[in-house]
Amino acid sequence: MLDVAIRKQLDHFELDVSFQAHDEIIVLAGSSGAGKTTILQAIAGLAEPDSGTITLNEKRFFDGKKNSLPARSRNIGYLFQEYALFPHMTVERNIHYGIHKQKTVATGFIIEQLLTVLGISHLLNKYPHQISGGEKQRVALARALAAEPDLLLLDEPLSALDEETREECQDELLRLHELWKIPFLIVTHSRSEAEKLGDRVLHLKKGLIVNESRGTMKEIPVH
Repeated sequence: MLDVAIRKQLDHFELDVSFQAHDEIIVLAGSSGAGKTTILQAIAGLAEPDSGTITLNEKRFFDGKKNSLPARSRNIGYLFQEYALFPHMTVERNIHYGIHKQKTVATGFIIEQLLTVLGISHLLNKYPHQISGGEKQRVALARALAAEPDLLLLDEPLSALDEETREECQDELLRLHELWKIPFLIVTHSRSEAEKLGDRVLHLKKGLIVNESRGTMKEIPVH
């Protein structure tokens, strides 16, 4: 379980949020500048709260500025809006990047499983500039999950895609979550996307959670 209770002074308001996430998809919704990305960055260790605590499965990530676990030790997958693939690496090398432990049979099986679910096995020898936006998104997802994270953070991962590709990738996210059974935290501005993906939707305004709702359209797609 993820347990977040943090405060951080931003430019025009103070971020002050508390929530928990089990093995579910939590969507952070709200207007630009509401503090959604800052929450992800704080959980990932890329931004430091002023006070509070962040815990995942009883592992303390943050408990005041003197007790902050480095980002590299948190075992979190983070999918950025621009995907951040390495242009000089093939798709295969991108996916394997970040797997710190010695590759095992189980790790190889997990990667094969990801390639199958995401339908990207045929792209392994290509470079990022040779594949489409939707394919880049799938590769970035595979890379984030190949390291077997305990939590996956996704910051507007589908915003740059056309409508048809976006819907396909939403379906893939739902299938991956059903397969992985770990907390997913997703930032989105799209109301329909929030309702489709989220088990719960946390609505933020100026650093505060002003409302919580249930996803009303969530249905695990079948192949």
